[in-house]
Amino acid sequence: MTRPASRRTVLTAAIATAAAAASAAAAPAALAAPDAHRRTGRPAATSQRGVDRVDYQGWSTPAQWRTGAARGVRVVSGDRAGVVIGTPAGTTDYTDPHTGKKATWEYATWTGPVRNLDTPASEVVTSWNAHTPAGTWLQVELRGTYTDGGDTPWYVMGRWAAGDGDMRRTSVDDQSDDRSSVWTDTFAIDDTGSGLRLASYRLRLTLYRKPGSDATPKVWRLGAMASDIPDRFTVPASEPGPGTGHELTVPRYSQNTHIGQYPEYDNGGEAWCSPTSSQMIIEYWGRKPTADDLAWVNPDFADPQVCHAARYTYDYQYEGCGNWSFNAAYAATYDGMQGIVTRLGSLNDAEKLIAAGIPLITSQSFLEEELDGAGYGTAGHLMCVIGFTEDGDVIANDPASDSNDAVRHVYKRRQFENIWLRTKRYNAEGKVSGGTGGICYIYWPAKPSPKQRRVLKELGVC
Repeated sequence: MTRPASRRTVLTAAIATAAAAASAAAAPAALAAPDAHRRTGRPAATSQRGVDRVDYQGWSTPAQWRTGAARGVRVVSGDRAGVVIGTPAGTTDYTDPHTGKKATWEYATWTGPVRNLDTPASEVVTSWNAHTPAGTWLQVELRGTYTDGGDTPWYVMGRWAAGDGDMRRTSVDDQSDDRSSVWTDTFAIDDTGSGLRLASYRLRLTLYRKPGSDATPKVWRLGAMASDIPDRFTVPASEPGPGTGHELTVPRYSQNTHIGQYPEYDNGGEAWCSPTSSQMIIEYWGRKPTADDLAWVNPDFADPQVCHAARYTYDYQYEGCGNWSFNAAYAATYDGMQGIVTRLGSLNDAEKLIAAGIPLITSQSFLEEELDGAGYGTAGHLMCVIGFTEDGDVIANDPASDSNDAVRHVYKRRQFENIWLRTKRYNAEGKVSGGTGGICYIYWPAKPSPKQRRVLKELGVC
């Protein structure tokens, strides 16, 4: 029986069907973050590598950070170069919509250079890696120029803190200019059939802290994945490549063993596929919450780190743990880790990552009969790709399993590739719904091995 659609999937489907009803109010003004010049004359992005029709651009080195316009931030060097608050640009008030609490904050901004796109985009997903000590938080915004020369508003892509004591991390609903909209974590052109696309964009980062404090957020990676994946119900089949026959030893956690736990974080079970998958990969890299971190979890609950991941990926507006950007940000809160959201073009790309020792998390939707051995259908689900058999079939840690021991699955290559990469599908009612077009999370060490660095570079990640 097909599972009911999650809010994550409802939003994805809305994007794929052009969101004709997205006549919501224009995006709210940024919190005391002034505009900046939108054109710099920089040449279009060019690369001999990367994934076709996908452009990931990250800012993570001192030289890259210095290409932006700073108001109150300063660039710091070292192992994790990034930006911090120097001399604040001013103060602003913010009323948390989820607590009603109003507070005054000092702020500073970094506005990135224009990123011109070789392939104009129909969607953009941002991601960031940061440390936000108590009394601090951050906001990420995006503004773009359409292919017809018009501009988008400044869209809020996320208001985020690693913790939840000072503000509630949140996406922002009802952002649209009737040409594009933001759906939780994704900027999308409303009517892709019109031919309109995003020709360029820039990001704006605003750092906040309590007035008079010396604390500051530190952001060491900010990036965006812009893509224009064509509408397709099926994708070309890839042939198994040199990454076959590899399986990584990744911890196994079931989301289903948490059904009914913590209703305030979307009730466990089916809703926790994303944080459960994130936790598996984080622990593959040797990181996990401390005993003190987990002290808040009911001691009767097994695998408390999964509960922890759900709490600290939870989006209070989306009312779920499936915000793609928030999951990548959560992974990077662990020492020496970084994470992004991007798209890949085929299972051959995934094979390269596996061969380099990097597992990935994929998002897909399917009917039960479309993925043999799963035993369920879903309108949206995350799972970990941890290897490939000698024949090229996919080895996945699928958290939608009844126990930790049952998490490892082998899925047929052709079936898996199609349900992951397609952008259109037929749902259980026979109606057209959306697919994710190859979305994935990639988490890897801040200091990757030479082989890992080569593969990531080849895929356009770093």
